[in-house]
Amino acid sequence: MAIGEGKTYTIPIGPVHVGLKEPITAWLQVDGERIVDVRIRPGAIHRGIEYMARERNPIQVIYLAERICGICSFAHIISFVRAVEDAASIPVPPRAKYIRTILLELERIHSHILWAGVACYTFGYDSAFNLGMLLREKVMDVLEAMTGNRVNYGVGTIGGVRRDITFQVAEAIKEMVEYYKREFSYFYNAVTEDPIVKARMRNVGVLSEKDAVRYCAVGPTARASGLRVDLRWSSPYEAYEDLKVEPIVPQDYFGNAQGDVFDRFFVRVMEVYQSLEIIEQCMDGLPEGPIMHEPKPAKLLNLLKTADGVGQSSIEAPRGDDTHVIKLTQAQENVTWWKVRAPTYANAMSWPIMFKDQEIADAPLIINSIDPCISCMERMLVVNEKGSSTVATKEELIRMCRDKTRRLMHR
Repeated sequence: MAIGEGKTYTIPIGPVHVGLKEPITAWLQVDGERIVDVRIRPGAIHRGIEYMARERNPIQVIYLAERICGICSFAHIISFVRAVEDAASIPVPPRAKYIRTILLELERIHSHILWAGVACYTFGYDSAFNLGMLLREKVMDVLEAMTGNRVNYGVGTIGGVRRDITFQVAEAIKEMVEYYKREFSYFYNAVTEDPIVKARMRNVGVLSEKDAVRYCAVGPTARASGLRVDLRWSSPYEAYEDLKVEPIVPQDYFGNAQGDVFDRFFVRVMEVYQSLEIIEQCMDGLPEGPIMHEPKPAKLLNLLKTADGVGQSSIEAPRGDDTHVIKLTQAQENVTWWKVRAPTYANAMSWPIMFKDQEIADAPLIINSIDPCISCMERMLVVNEKGSSTVATKEELIRMCRDKTRRLMHR
């Protein structure tokens, strides 16, 4: 049967694919080279972090929250500790709020530059990819000088932060800002002015403003479709309460928002410049004072034991809204329950719309265009057994894994 007469084929991408950063499976239904339908299935790297939190106290859970994601680990920490502070009514010193904001923006710069480089690699622009990887080293050097680590910084805590900004760190931050103001434009121009790059990103993976609202897109994905959504602007927290942060949307620069991969790229690279301005404002207005409400963990834990209630926090992570909700019970040391909704969970809902009528070659780029973090997203595991779908408990999952292993061993 000729192409276009209704004959379609299914092509799988993943769970391991050279164009994907993390394991995910996409079944593309294609008519020739054109994608007519898609079915996405995550579920390859669920770790049960929320379940493990029930066997730990809130201070210990900080280190679990940090490992939900490597690139936006500090965003998860801050959202978590803010939820705990909400439940336990723990105040945060002003200086700690500013240091948190600086770290959040440093992490945003790192995340956006990394994504932009990987996006270039996805469609074969290796020169821009290598330039992006070179540029991200500067912000990672500053993060290392500020926290001691390049990933999973270990500085967020309930009621403040664990490290202050020294004179040497302040000088490193100032030098980094000047470096990016001088050097980042070369990367931006190399990508946005290349006609081949524009051809690969323009009108690819389109998500209209109407569909972005319908499918609850968040973060840069939503802003690229023209939605003025940014929690730093609409629901300011930490030092953002003292700053003026406006959502970056394409129509302010181009007259309209197409909601394609190019617009997602543009929003992220412009947010790098925005983050540099926010960091400068925070450094200029950094208040004096303590960086923790209670520096002694034992006293802090006793304070948390008196808490009884539910705390909630939503912040603007590099990928979008990151929400943590936690339940603390009085006289109980461990967390009662903890729920995380990472931004990828919201943005992934719009994948089928982005794939419609696109080319097979664009599939990895479309998947990566929302900057997915599958580790962030996976909160539940659904097991298909004998044709039925059920939510497995920990004990049932262990039993099924053991039974499967035995069957394989005795083949």
